[in-house]
Amino acid sequence: MKEPQKRFFTSESVTEGHPDKVCDQIADAILDDIFTEDPSARVAVEVCATTGMVMVFGEVSTSHYSDIAGIVRGVVKDVGYDDSSLGFDYKTCAVLSSLDEQSPDIARGVDEAADYVGCDEYDKLGAGDQGMMFGYATDETAEYMPLPIMLAHAVTRKLTEVRKSGELPWLRPDGKSQITVEYIDGVPERVDVVVLSAQHSEDVDAATLEKELTEKVIRRAIPAEYLDGDTKIFINPTGRFVKGGPAGDSGVTGRKIIVDTYGGFCPHGGGALSGKDPTKVDRSGLYMARYVCKNLVAAGVCRRVELQVAYAIGMARPVSVYVNSFGTGVVDDDVIAEIVSEVFDLRPRAIIDNLGLNRPIYRATSNYGHLGRAEFPWERTDKVDDVRRVLERYTK
Repeated sequence: MKEPQKRFFTSESVTEGHPDKVCDQIADAILDDIFTEDPSARVAVEVCATTGMVMVFGEVSTSHYSDIAGIVRGVVKDVGYDDSSLGFDYKTCAVLSSLDEQSPDIARGVDEAADYVGCDEYDKLGAGDQGMMFGYATDETAEYMPLPIMLAHAVTRKLTEVRKSGELPWLRPDGKSQITVEYIDGVPERVDVVVLSAQHSEDVDAATLEKELTEKVIRRAIPAEYLDGDTKIFINPTGRFVKGGPAGDSGVTGRKIIVDTYGGFCPHGGGALSGKDPTKVDRSGLYMARYVCKNLVAAGVCRRVELQVAYAIGMARPVSVYVNSFGTGVVDDDVIAEIVSEVFDLRPRAIIDNLGLNRPIYRATSNYGHLGRAEFPWERTDKVDDVRRVLERYTK
């Protein structure tokens, strides 16, 4: 009899007080502010933060005036950096801004695609950059996401909740979780390791940290059926985490793209998400690829699927589409690719219109994952019937 195949997979998440996530939130808050007045704006904002300073830079073409310093300070305050004793706070940090207009060489290819022949408006908008984007979905969770990243987000979300509610008043904004899940024959069975690093005040001892974070964060966030006597829990492994946030480590936008997506469960094309308007396919193409994959799995075409879509700058239609169902499909992968091409329009303007991406929805994406959250339009399963209708033609 064949021995069960045992594998371990680890994903991580970070709180909104992590320095990289502070930067992502600022970038997306600026994008949202611009989109409230100018939904046709072109935005590519980057942010970096360190002790006592935030710098905003990049390219923005818009008719709307944004109070950059006010937005920065508002985000920093919301996150919880509201006192100078933390080494970084909204009242005293310097805010530097250096924004220029989008390059005309990029704009001309986006405004009128190189492959536009004047017959379809969706062919007119070209991709804002070259690149490859990946989508993924699996039936192992209700959200059609890998379990390790969903549990990691649940822990950091709970860590923030007990801090902001005042239940654990000695917590500070920075923190990280890391979850290792044991799979048996490809099915998640249990949590093997939990690592939790939580920034805290000087006046809390290690024993209190371990007890309170285990009971009020980890055991509340992770369903009991995944925890057992062999689950290993490590809390603040160095023994101390007082200095954190941008005062403890510099932050930069786009440095947590694996946290933002699938926790490493599938490849990543490399493009960051936050601070970019949806003409940048780094963002909109990734959302669309997720939308496609989720609808395929929800429709029963496969139990697990990965989709790669690649674009050339200034061209509307993808240069390639690749499907891998890992042998779980009811039809071959080339047939699944045909279903994708029939049901889903992967041109940038079609993605923007169909998912409603030209609106201020982005700051909410910048914490606890862009994917697997029902409030976002790319998480809809409204194409299931269309997918099944096309599938039926191939399986008759």
